[in-house]
Amino acid sequence: MQPAAPEQVLPWGAVWGQPDAVAQFQAAASDPDSLAHAWLITGPPGSGRSTLAAAFAAALIAEPGDEATMRQVIARTHPDVTVLRTEQVIIRIDEARQLVERAYFSPSLGRYRVIIVEDADRMAERTSNVLLKALEEPPERTVWVLCAPSDADLLPTIRSRVRVVRLREPDVADVAALIAQRTGADPVTAEQSARHAQRHIGMAQRLATDAEARARRDLTLRAAIGVRSVGDAVDVAGRIVQAATDDAKALTVERDEAERQSLLRTLGITEGAAVPPAVRAQVNALEEDQKRRATRSLRDGIDRVLTDLQSLYRDVLMIQFGRTDGAGDSILINRELDSDLRALAGAWSPQRTLVVLDEIARTRRNLEQNVAPTLALESLLITVSTGRTP
Repeated sequence: MQPAAPEQVLPWGAVWGQPDAVAQFQAAASDPDSLAHAWLITGPPGSGRSTLAAAFAAALIAEPGDEATMRQVIARTHPDVTVLRTEQVIIRIDEARQLVERAYFSPSLGRYRVIIVEDADRMAERTSNVLLKALEEPPERTVWVLCAPSDADLLPTIRSRVRVVRLREPDVADVAALIAQRTGADPVTAEQSARHAQRHIGMAQRLATDAEARARRDLTLRAAIGVRSVGDAVDVAGRIVQAATDDAKALTVERDEAERQSLLRTLGITEGAAVPPAVRAQVNALEEDQKRRATRSLRDGIDRVLTDLQSLYRDVLMIQFGRTDGAGDSILINRELDSDLRALAGAWSPQRTLVVLDEIARTRRNLEQNVAPTLALESLLITVSTGRTP
């Protein structure tokens, strides 16, 4: 098991389970002559990419031992760190242009200016091209840090201009111990949450602390197992999308209203008063941003469902090939459904299970291309019910 990170040792105290990556960034921050001007941190969701990027930024910007500045950088409030984390489906080209402009400013207070792009995989090709020149010829004291699940998620022209640091995926036991420590969850719930989240730390924490989230996940998987016909597929797809929509609204509605009220106060508009035509464009712009954020929240929720379904049929395949007696990668993710999984494994051929897994991957790609979520899920679940691609 990985040892716990030292208690709040700045700037690296919040980085958990990545000793090799931390050592690499510590060496880079302490040796200006060999410091690369652009980095790419890759790793599975929940592995700590953005946490490590912030720690590296703090080590670059602050003088050694200046904990006050380090805390400011880690909180993303220091003027020499700029963080782009899109809450929309993609990073817009105008956001990329603003980043490039900022990259050419000299540091105002710190030793370096650091630009962090947390969702670099969400850039379209023309947006990525905006960054190329800045990555090719950056100012002397500007460092770029991009984050993505894999270097394959970025254009080759981007990959050739960055130094890649790959994060390790922690073990289930490691994540469970961390979740129990952070949340006070009992060991059984912590282990189950870490396993169901497939070692995604943020998702494991949510499952461990939200009984409703655990129940929704269980109901979704059981509903998928029960799909036997096209009618079942249509019904279950609708229920999944509705559940994801309700979840997305619950996560955003209070925030949306708070943002709207804050903007109206800034514009000097009292509560309940009509919005004057002169400032209506600003209110409309906020509402459009909120709609785009809601769209991403919904698609992220459905993608989490697809990840759970992928784990379900992965377990079926492991049973079919007799790979359930070991540890680590051989462990069943959804062992609470053991009898259902074994019944499915006996009823299906491995080839049919592989067809379903391929269809899940295709569905995820289709959703990235803005295919209607309900239609995409209906198509997937029809494959589940028939064993054939529609």
